[in-house]
Amino acid sequence: MEDKRILYVSSEVVPYLAENEVSSMSYEVPKMINSLGGQIRIFMPRYGNINERRHQLHEVIRLSGMNLVVNDLDMPLIIKVASIPKERIQVYFIDNDEYFKRKATFTDEEGIMFPDNDERAIFFAKGVVETVKKLNWVPDIIHVHGWMAAMLPIYMKHFYKNEALFSDTKIVTSVYGQSFEGTLDVEMINKVKFDGVPNEAVLDMKSPDYEGIMKASINHSDAVIIASENLSSSLTKFIESSGKPFLPFAPKDKFAEAYVDFYKSSVL
Repeated sequence: MEDKRILYVSSEVVPYLAENEVSSMSYEVPKMINSLGGQIRIFMPRYGNINERRHQLHEVIRLSGMNLVVNDLDMPLIIKVASIPKERIQVYFIDNDEYFKRKATFTDEEGIMFPDNDERAIFFAKGVVETVKKLNWVPDIIHVHGWMAAMLPIYMKHFYKNEALFSDTKIVTSVYGQSFEGTLDVEMINKVKFDGVPNEAVLDMKSPDYEGIMKASINHSDAVIIASENLSSSLTKFIESSGKPFLPFAPKDKFAEAYVDFYKSSVL
């Protein structure tokens, strides 16, 4: 993996949020590629429950300052950065006061999903791509983890399809069993279509539950990794019948060789 550039885009990453399947693998996979000589960047949302002082986040003024349009509203983009101690890995944080200042990740104190989680996901996808463009850093692979990052493959294949910077970039999506109850805003499909994404490309999001969103993301990826041993049978069958190269579940103690081989055989 020497000098290969891989951009990791994740809903959650340790040590910035509590350890779970998504946040753990979103740290372990980049760390492994970094140790093999790959060039990596990690992007995640800057949720309000991330302790900026403890983790030494600071705003990158030269990258901040643009506005992103979400559902016809201008939303300011703020970029912050930190380094994972001992690993020499930079993590970029997509921030916006309206979407990410609240002191929680996905739900309120009652465990109810935030009603604007759909717009937060759209803003996150656009924010990642616009920041990578400003960095002028061309990834060979974009590897997506977690449902909050699942809009990125869709926007890459439609909204950003004419960006020459990404003409050779391939997208890998890891699909986890970790999901959410119910649906996001039922208007989500129309908010995505507002950005020029054709209706037929996102029919799976007509009911924006976890499986519908992940199916749309899979359809716009170049390859897929089954990242949970307990992935639902319906999503597993969808991946197996998608026609995309896919990697079956590999346990944490054996994933390294499997992931490298999969990158090399499927997308590099």
